[in-house]
Amino acid sequence: MKKCLIYFLTLTIVITNIFFYRIDTYATDESLSLYSLSAVLIDGDTGRVLYGKDENTERAMASTTKIMTLIIALEYGNMEDIVTVSSYASKMPDVQLGINEGEQYKLCDLIYSMMLESHNDSAVAIAEHIGSDVDGFARMMNQKALELGLSNTYFITPNGLDAKNEEGNHHTTAKELALIMKYCINDSPKKEEFINICQTRSHTFTDYTGKRSFTVNNKNAFLDMMTGVVAGKTGFTGEAGYCYVCAVTREDKTFIIALLGCGWPNNKTYKWKDAKALLNYGFDNYEKQRVFDNEFELNPIDVSMGIEKDEVDLYVDGELDMLMGDKEEVTYEISLPQNVSAPVEKGNIAGSVILYINDEPLKSFNIYYGEDISRVNYRYYLNNVLSQFMF
Repeated sequence: MKKCLIYFLTLTIVITNIFFYRIDTYATDESLSLYSLSAVLIDGDTGRVLYGKDENTERAMASTTKIMTLIIALEYGNMEDIVTVSSYASKMPDVQLGINEGEQYKLCDLIYSMMLESHNDSAVAIAEHIGSDVDGFARMMNQKALELGLSNTYFITPNGLDAKNEEGNHHTTAKELALIMKYCINDSPKKEEFINICQTRSHTFTDYTGKRSFTVNNKNAFLDMMTGVVAGKTGFTGEAGYCYVCAVTREDKTFIIALLGCGWPNNKTYKWKDAKALLNYGFDNYEKQRVFDNEFELNPIDVSMGIEKDEVDLYVDGELDMLMGDKEEVTYEISLPQNVSAPVEKGNIAGSVILYINDEPLKSFNIYYGEDISRVNYRYYLNNVLSQFMF
């Protein structure tokens, strides 16, 4: 890969290592015909959009909401906690486990109920236990969305039922739903627990007294439709239509898709067709490539008032592998001063190199000084004068 080294002469030194990953640099492939009103395919490692169809349009997302409910419960709850069912939770509409007011369950069992069979009453019981009430839990969900940099997502319910309040509708976008899944499988401290729950095929449990027993089975049929499914969640409401979010890993590639408004009854299978089309597009058109590493070539820059040398070597420390399409181009912009004045200390930041993909910024790496160079001083000049007389 040819490296374009463009030196910008500036006295401003960039001293941060910045991620720019959320960029839309894909080229629309007209061969992809999708049922979904909104759809996205992202790189599961970087969050970079590889294909999108109205991926930034705000829409209801139904029970795909529950991936956020799950990750909040895992991060803030104790799986052995005992949850007491409220009257409100017990009255949630289908799909429901059928729990009754006053009954008690382990938090972990309600989590399996919510994720495997999408039970709405279990989701509310979880939310009330973690957040004191549904509103409190919704605030936790929205705070997490803000922490993830999501500006077009707003949660009202923990189960994804259509809802509206003075702040707006319960909604997200295909792109931001995919980024929530990225956080859940890659970045959360509870990512392993999240994945294990999503891949569980069946779970049997009882209430705390042991009088009622239940078996819940995983309704994510896509687990058996494609090799490498890491996690997924379906959803449906009258406003949202059929929805799906899913992560798939094979070899060294991880893709995440999100589908919103993917048909209404009787078109329940549209989401599987769109999911396969998007994921096959990703696996067919993108390969993992090394786009940056420590071998990145840098020319030395001039040093004034230095004793040992009049120029200083530079280096970078970092590497980046990412999914790249055949027609995508990576370029580099280097920001360094034209010269520096001694003293120079090895390891101090000299500037930065910004990676661009298809002319959009991707990530910034720091450039460091590669050696120490002392500054000339009185002793240096005195030694020079003395050496002239001695020799």
